[in-house]
Amino acid sequence: MPHSLVLNLVPTSPIYPQFLTGRHLHALFFSLVSHVDRELGNRLHNEKTEKAFTLSPLQVVRSQTSGVRRQENILQWEHTKPIPAGTPCWWRISLLDDTLFGSLTQLWLNLNPEQPWHLGSADLHITSILGTPQSTQPWANAYSYAQLYEQASHTERILTFSITTPTAFRQGQYDTALPTRDCIFNSLLNRWHKYSGIELSDFALESIFPSFFNIRTEIATDSRSKFIGCVGEISYRLMGDIQPLQIKQINTLADFALYCGVGRKTPMGMGMVRRLY
Repeated sequence: MPHSLVLNLVPTSPIYPQFLTGRHLHALFFSLVSHVDRELGNRLHNEKTEKAFTLSPLQVVRSQTSGVRRQENILQWEHTKPIPAGTPCWWRISLLDDTLFGSLTQLWLNLNPEQPWHLGSADLHITSILGTPQSTQPWANAYSYAQLYEQASHTERILTFSITTPTAFRQGQYDTALPTRDCIFNSLLNRWHKYSGIELSDFALESIFPSFFNIRTEIATDSRSKFIGCVGEISYRLMGDIQPLQIKQINTLADFALYCGVGRKTPMGMGMVRRLY
C-alpha cells in the first residue's frame, strides 16, 4: 500500500543551506527508520537498486494570497539562505512497500513532539504527520494498490501532470530531461509492477500523445554533483481506438505518480510529480 506522508517540522536552530541537500535529508530519513528498526535502516541504506521510498526537499510553509495559485506548483529544491529557527516547514516521505510503513508505525503512533531530530547542525521537532488528503496539502494521501486500480477512470483520456522538482531519465550512459511518454509511463509502469503485485499486461503505450506542455530545464546542485532536469506542466491525451481496460490502466499509473515519482534520484527529492486532473 503506497503512503504519501507529510511531516510538519519546526527547527529549533537555523538550518544552513549546506544541510538542505538531498544527501542530508536522505540521512535524516535513515535516522527515523533506524530509531525504530536499526536492521531495516541498515538494509535500506545498503540497497543499491531502486529504493521503496521517495523524499521531497524541505519546504518552508509560505502564506499565499487567497485565490492566487502559486506559479506552476513548483517546489523549492535549493536554499541560498538559512531557514531561521521557529520557521514552520514540511517534508514529504512516500513509502511504496507495506513493510516500510508497518516498520515505522511505532514512530507515527509514539511521536514525541519534544524529541529533537538532527539535520546537519540543526535540531528539528516533528509537530505532526499528515497521511490523508488535506485542502491545503495535496501531497498527503494513502490508497492500497487495489484501490488505486479499482478507482481509476476507464473513460478519462486527458492526463495532466505537475512536475514539481527537476526530473530526468536515464537513457544508456546519459540522462535526458525531456519527459517523453516512454520516459514517464515506463518509469511509472516499472515501479507499479515492482511493488503493486497487480500486472498491467495490456498496456497501450502507443496510444499516449503529448497535447500540452509548459516545461523548462532547471539545475539542482550540491557539493558533489550537478543534476539537470525539467519542471513545469505537461498533458497527455489518449488517442485512437483504445479499450476501456487500457484507459483504466493508464489512469491507474497517472494516479500512482503522486506516490512514486518518475525518473532518477527520487529518494533525493528529484522527480516529484503529481496528477492535476
